[in-house]
Amino acid sequence: LLHVDKVSMHFDGDAARTQAVDAMTFSLYERERLGLVGASGSGKSTTAKLLTGLLTPTEGRILLAGKNIVGTSGRARKELCRHVQMVFQDAHGSFNPRRSIGAAISETIRNLCPPDEQPTDHRVAALLDEVELPASYAARYPHEISGGECQRAAIARAMAVSPDILICDEATSALDTESERLVQEALENLMRNRTTIVIAHRLSTIRKADEICVMHEGEIVERGRHDELITMNGYYKRLCDMQKF
Repeated sequence: LLHVDKVSMHFDGDAARTQAVDAMTFSLYERERLGLVGASGSGKSTTAKLLTGLLTPTEGRILLAGKNIVGTSGRARKELCRHVQMVFQDAHGSFNPRRSIGAAISETIRNLCPPDEQPTDHRVAALLDEVELPASYAARYPHEISGGECQRAAIARAMAVSPDILICDEATSALDTESERLVQEALENLMRNRTTIVIAHRLSTIRKADEICVMHEGEIVERGRHDELITMNGYYKRLCDMQKF
């Protein structure tokens, strides 16, 4: 479904060039869950932005169902958003503060779904119900609800277009324990039978992934399932040990 082919991304600064991602290659198959892990600054979030078209790679190709999505614009960019959705770490920052939660979800449906799937109050309420938020939250604004509630609303917005690929960029790392549990439950419902990429700070969230790619300084340095990576006794094992995982 997705093939990342020797993708690199660098940023030119005043003094030097920073290589955020270096010749990254991996594939993602339908209904597969891929975990991306690594220390802060390893290139995980940059990778997510490359896959969603928020950044254009310096080199390489990103193939979605065989089509190169690098540099898409206009209608092709809109189509990419239809197929790939992302749940960001900062839920409040992902919403327009001047629009209600219901208006934000409706706007996503209106912009990305076919004409016969246009938004209704009933559909928005049903999406909120799936993440255990009352229908009345459609009238609330992002600043009027908690971080965990806002993150669940962001998940409802992503669910609205039934994307082929869902990317979760450390979606629970900024939450308290109870909010994290509720958001994780909502994510598990959304990810069931869906192709997903989970960028994780808390490694317990990707333990059951079909494959885990371990990033260090912009490169994938290890890959495999959790148990396989533990057996390697390498970088992933050290990350787990630091979290007492």
